[in-house]
Amino acid sequence: MVAAGVTSSHLPPGYPAQLERTARIRRGAVVCVRPIRPQDAPALVVFHAGLSPQTVYLRFFGFHPVLTADEVIRFTRVDYVDRMALVVLVGTRIVGVGRYDRIPGTGEAEVAFIVDDDFQHQGIGTLLADELVRAARRKGVTGFVADTLAENNEMLELFRSMGFPVQASFESGVVRVRFPIGDVPAYADALTRREASRSVGGARPC
Repeated sequence: MVAAGVTSSHLPPGYPAQLERTARIRRGAVVCVRPIRPQDAPALVVFHAGLSPQTVYLRFFGFHPVLTADEVIRFTRVDYVDRMALVVLVGTRIVGVGRYDRIPGTGEAEVAFIVDDDFQHQGIGTLLADELVRAARRKGVTGFVADTLAENNEMLELFRSMGFPVQASFESGVVRVRFPIGDVPAYADALTRREASRSVGGARPC
């Protein structure tokens, strides 16, 4: 699915259109999930600027109110293989971003998520996590690693609730979680339950 007004000639090389989908979140809104595009740069800047200081702190481990020009380029220009980023959209507004970056020479990738304050606690983080698993598996990634501040209980609970066997270690206020993303029955069962709640009653354009 490609959004109206966007032709294949406007998409970056290797853009995985098959990863586009719609989903229903907990308050009933229908959102679009799709791979990020370079054209998303202005919307990403607006998204980041609208985040609360606490949300930014939990994601970047410090004060970071404005993305630099280099960060905007790096975050919106990915290869869709070893570096993937997905955005969640309500209309044209970005309300969530998830990404993975493969650790060179390994089958693991580092993952990170951030969700607009107005849309937190609605299942967007888990939706992004599930979609990143789907994307990563296609590219041979076998496990995810994430560094999370120990106080970020919601993110830690997200990882624990996915259904994968999670290992965690703690150092200097940071929890490192590591888990495989292969075929695990507990994950398959949990995903089936989550997908039932995300159904939009048939295919819809993203």
